[in-house]
Amino acid sequence: MNDVLDYIFLENTVRAYLICFGAILLAIFFKRYLSRVLSRVIFKIIKNRSWKIDQHSFVELVFQPMQVFLIISITMISLENLNFPQALNAKIYQVELRTIVASIAKGIWVITFIWLLRRMIEFIAMLMEQKANLTEDMADNQMVVFFKDFFKAVLLIVGILLVIRFSFNKDITTYLAGLSIVAGALALAARESLENLIASFIIFFDKPFHVGDTVKVQQITGTIERIGLRSTRLRTDQKTYVSVPNKQMVDSIMDNLSLRSQRRADLKLELSLKTSSVKLDHVVAGIKAILSHPAIENYTCFLSDITANSFLIHVEYYSGMIPVVEFNQLKQTINLEILRLLESLDVELAGEMKEVLVTTKP
Repeated sequence: MNDVLDYIFLENTVRAYLICFGAILLAIFFKRYLSRVLSRVIFKIIKNRSWKIDQHSFVELVFQPMQVFLIISITMISLENLNFPQALNAKIYQVELRTIVASIAKGIWVITFIWLLRRMIEFIAMLMEQKANLTEDMADNQMVVFFKDFFKAVLLIVGILLVIRFSFNKDITTYLAGLSIVAGALALAARESLENLIASFIIFFDKPFHVGDTVKVQQITGTIERIGLRSTRLRTDQKTYVSVPNKQMVDSIMDNLSLRSQRRADLKLELSLKTSSVKLDHVVAGIKAILSHPAIENYTCFLSDITANSFLIHVEYYSGMIPVVEFNQLKQTINLEILRLLESLDVELAGEMKEVLVTTKP
């Protein structure tokens, strides 16, 4: 029996083959169990009492990449104990087949490891989102999405550098030096995109507006639906979807309509010059009485000007931050009450009556 196990085939004993492929088969057979056990161990190590996400959520999130990572890691460790047969070590473009296989294996291992780390980032984002949901500030939720996408992008760049380092055996310090020069050139070429990226950080830390706010910027009025790395998306009152570069959101004069403390309405009444001063007093007094509405917090009403065509009465009033539909209904009520007041006082609006004289020449 020992003679059979010590038999050498392709520069390796039968015993070495059995140990190697036996370990791989065991890993494949028990991959689900090992993945779940390892995921639970990692969860217990990093677990915090303030978390409300259960262990099952974490295990399900990292289960699939953990399986692949374990199988690849055990396969690489097992095959490392075997001698690569020289008979199979052909050269492809002056590169030995053993080197090519090793490079591919390392690249797959790095990619799987980055995949696992990305799932870890998603789990951390779930925890941050859980805490953000406890606050009323919607900016916290948007910040979670922003930083999740940002760190995923950083992790992707790190993964590419690791593949270059381990799969192609290149010194990445030289690439980093070259990348710094390329990055400088790209920064100049893509200056606008870089400015938008920096503006996105300003938006998240300065918080001039949040998701759900209604804003007006550069003659565009809409509700913020998403704040991205390059642009901010607004849903306009026409239900169109507009993307505004973040640089314009920061540099332009922006009116955050959601932060208004009151809603304002104004009305300019042009009364006929036939109106007597006594009736003007009654009109002003009557309008002030109408503006003593429970929904109106403060108001102004006065005779503002006397022109060649009319007496001008300026009316301005403010309500609380009631819904737009209720505010429009309030304006309609006030306008109708004012019209009824003018009718009761027999006061005409300027230009309401016109006389046309037709003369004939003798």
